[in-house]
Order: sequence, then structure tokens, then C-alpha cells
Amino acid sequence: MFRDNLVQMRKLRRLTQEDIAEKVGVTRQAVAKWEAGETVPDLDKCKMLAEILGVSLDDLANYEPDKNLGLGVPPKGKHLFGVVTVGDKGQIVIPAKARKLFDISPGDQMVILGDETQGLALIKSENFLTLADLIRKGIKE
Repeated sequence: MFRDNLVQMRKLRRLTQEDIAEKVGVTRQAVAKWEAGETVPDLDKCKMLAEILGVSLDDLANYEPDKNLGLGVPPKGKHLFGVVTVGDKGQIVIPAKARKLFDISPGDQMVILGDETQGLALIKSENFLTLADLIRKGIKE
């Protein structure tokens, strides 16, 4: 996983092995060994790689495209939780991993935002109201 993710992310960002080596402070040969699966960088170097590539350390090390619709590692802070089906009355089930990450519990109220070119977004109503209040205060000042 790590080596495949490293190669994919490096190429996606149009970086060479030499570019990565220079940024991390190792030789190009070290990067080549990481990508071949012959060695694995230490934790500090892995953290640097994740930062350079703009992904989480966990995703760099553990992300499995086969379990994520065949898609590559998402940018840090971005998630693909899977596919949901819209029910007869428009209801959807938010995947458990998303509910846990965003602390969504039964009974929580959500605001649904829409942009005709971007799609829909969900935000907890308390967070939305806090943001709206900050905007309102900013306008008054």
C-alpha cells in the first residue's frame, strides 16, 4: 500500500524521485527503494512525505484504492465515505465512518446547502448558526 500510494501521489503531483529526495533530505536511490518496496522510510520521513504530498500520514500508509471505488488517495481532510442510495422520500443514510468523524448522532439537526454547479453539502445546524452569527456580527461592525 505505502509504496503504491507514494508512487501514485508523486506522479499525480508531477514530482520526480529527485524532487522528493531533495525535499525529504535523502538520495534519489532511497526514494527508489521506498517505491520498490525494498525499504520503508522512518516515521519522521513518512510525516514529511505526507505533508509534501498533501495527504494524511494514515492515508499514505494504509489507503487501499480497491476499497474506495478504485480512486487514489484523497487530499488531506477530504474523504470518500462510499455510495448511498436515496430512499423514496429523499432520505439517505450517512455512513458510520462519516457519522463518527463528524460526531453526528441520532436526533442531530443538519442544514443542507446546495450549489447547482457543485452539489449538496451537509453541516450541523449548530455550526451553521454559529457561522451565521459571526457573519452577522461582522456586517454590523
